[in-house]
Amino acid sequence: MPVLQLKNITKRFGSLTANDSIDLSLARGEVLALLGENGAGKTTLMNILFGHYRADEGSIEIDGTPLLPGSTEAAISAGIGMVHQHFTLADNLTVLENITLGTEPLWSWRQNSKAARQKLTQMSNEFGLVVNPDAEVADLSVGERQRVEILKALYRDARVLILDEPTAVLTPQEAYDLFETLRSLTAKGLAIIFISHKLHEILAISNRVAVLRRGAIVGEVKTGNADKSLLAEMMVGEKVTRPTPRSIKHGKAVLKLENVSTKGAATSSNLQSINLTINAHEIVGIAGVSGNGQAELADLLSGLCQHESGSIELLGENLKSISARDMLSRGVGRIPEDRHKSGVVGDMQIWENLISEDLRSKTTSKFGIILDKSKAKKRAEDLIEKYDIRCKGPLAETKLLSGGNIQKLILARALSPNPSFILANQPVRGLDEGAIAYVQTQLLEARDRGVGILLISEDLDELMALSDKIAVMYHGKLSPIFTNGSKTIAEIGLMMAGQESLPEGTLQTAAVEMGGTHAN
Repeated sequence: MPVLQLKNITKRFGSLTANDSIDLSLARGEVLALLGENGAGKTTLMNILFGHYRADEGSIEIDGTPLLPGSTEAAISAGIGMVHQHFTLADNLTVLENITLGTEPLWSWRQNSKAARQKLTQMSNEFGLVVNPDAEVADLSVGERQRVEILKALYRDARVLILDEPTAVLTPQEAYDLFETLRSLTAKGLAIIFISHKLHEILAISNRVAVLRRGAIVGEVKTGNADKSLLAEMMVGEKVTRPTPRSIKHGKAVLKLENVSTKGAATSSNLQSINLTINAHEIVGIAGVSGNGQAELADLLSGLCQHESGSIELLGENLKSISARDMLSRGVGRIPEDRHKSGVVGDMQIWENLISEDLRSKTTSKFGIILDKSKAKKRAEDLIEKYDIRCKGPLAETKLLSGGNIQKLILARALSPNPSFILANQPVRGLDEGAIAYVQTQLLEARDRGVGILLISEDLDELMALSDKIAVMYHGKLSPIFTNGSKTIAEIGLMMAGQESLPEGTLQTAAVEMGGTHAN
């Protein structure tokens, strides 16, 4: 009997069917990967399983016993644990306090910390999830926080563990350690649902893959019979080929930063003596765990903040002060990290978003002063066709677009003025394989035309696939730039963790393991 069985799960939000008659089962000791493009219904399905949502139709059984719908308490009591992509821990509490929070009756006179500590210590040793019970969560690394989240689920006797994008904020070494932990857990009978958009990780850890498209299961495959191209085709519905950069001679410097620091550079998110040169016909990738200064660097180059010291040179001109308007007028194309929050205004029409950074050009205004709506809408129609933005026309509200089409809109706006420099911050985050291939193709074509590109990404696969050179950000400092291919994934991962060299005899297999060796 499977430990988990979902039967005919259907969930509608108005006219949208988020989950359509989904049947899914999970065996003890199995890792089931759940794969699907952005908006395919994965999160909705997991929220139903964990009790956040109530399904309109269908049922869930744990070990043959029906699960009370729409109750997180019932889900936890039945043995379902969930580790969200964004951790849900209290920074001001200790590890032990976070793990035991909510597990004891409110009317207890005191916490039974001795028994709780013994249980936690036993679990830590049994599963290799070593963490100091008395450490405050605020002082833990990202990898340690994830261990606490997993221990929190195991402490509640989870039989089914849901992991939502568990490696999104981990270094390669931390991801490798996580996979070793998951193998230990499944060997003891724990069943795991693993949600990720990283195909090589799915191939490395799962036993079986279920693929969702438009809210429905469109196929299942044993991991041993799958590869990246097959999974991508199942996810998108057609064959997908990612672009390959061609060798090209680099040109003159487009952007140069020398000893640039931002205010209050004592914190990990502020820049400390950054040196960076990006040439024409070149993509420079910035690797690093989120929160180490990448957002500050992007804000600086977007004109949203000022540097305290050092110099910034753009197209040979020294910039003493920066504004967003100045950077746009100087030929900077901007692809922001969060396309919904800072990339578009959802309530505005598509044509308005397309011209929002180019209001005074001859193609959108009269004499560079008065907005010409007919010109602007005609330009929007041309861009919609050129960049294959799938919509109901330039007058449609932008918020009605899918994530991939919003990113195409942002690309069209950034690339159409023929910029000299492009800031691409997490340009494919949350996109499906087809949209990823499209965005990467556009960036490579811009690079081949002579644009200098700064590519900020937390996905090492993306950086190593597209970049000519790479540097690593850690606590606001930037490593020396190195040629792509001169360092392994394991070496880059150690740099992301603040280390400079690979300890002898350790993690030499990490790059191979994370590169696509499937679970047995």
